[in-house]
Amino acid sequence: MLPTQKSPPKTTLSDLTVLVYGPSKIGKSTWCSQADGALFLATEAGLNNLDVYQVPIATWEELLASCKEIAEGKHPYKTVIIDTVDNAYRMCAEHICQKFKIEHESDLGYGKGYALINNEFYRVLNKLALLPCGLFLVSHSQERELETRTGKLTRIVPTLPDKARKIVLGMVDVILFCDLEPTTGPDGKPAQRRVVRTKPNMHYEAGDRTGRLPEVIDLDFAKFVAAYAQGQPAAPVAPAPAASSPSPAPAASTQSQSSQPPAKSRTAGTIRQP
Repeated sequence: MLPTQKSPPKTTLSDLTVLVYGPSKIGKSTWCSQADGALFLATEAGLNNLDVYQVPIATWEELLASCKEIAEGKHPYKTVIIDTVDNAYRMCAEHICQKFKIEHESDLGYGKGYALINNEFYRVLNKLALLPCGLFLVSHSQERELETRTGKLTRIVPTLPDKARKIVLGMVDVILFCDLEPTTGPDGKPAQRRVVRTKPNMHYEAGDRTGRLPEVIDLDFAKFVAAYAQGQPAAPVAPAPAASSPSPAPAASTQSQSSQPPAKSRTAGTIRQP
């Protein structure tokens, strides 16, 4: 049962689990809709202006039924998008409360209700993440004031509750923060550029385990794909050298960005079946 060979690193976007979060109406769903073989599990309204394959999800039971069908593999989809994962967590909490006939998760006492919700939420997301297709989780952003050793700090994080956020952040391969960056327009006047931030920062949550992505990319899926394809994977961590041996120089990472024009938004009606 034990492996005899190392597993190769994931090299395609359809193998990754990605968290995409940012302000409302910045274009997160439009960006996700351009993923290869995209299927939306739509837990909230917001896809009316996109031409996408979607399954409207109103309850946790409906999400479970869709996940079961996805796991069977008898479909053409390559990327599953939960939009939003915040609402999916809320549905999970409602499901547990109904199952145990309680009004609030705290009614079970000793944190049992919260543990049941988080275990069920993790169980389903983890099964989806292990399937041979990509998993994109969409969330909104919020500012939180944190206490540090040097004082208070305002940080932008996903709107998920703390426990759910820890589950998601520990599971995903890439955390993308969609943001507006001040710039200058063609007329010389101040303007804003929509970008995706990929690297950890004290002022916002972001991260890239693959090591392939540059720190900032235009909020354009074609440019994101090009940057991922051209980037260098993260170098493996080498064993610590002996005391008498000189320390090896760190490997340099290549960062590149495609010059393709932004993709047009799709605005046709909803398609529910492939």
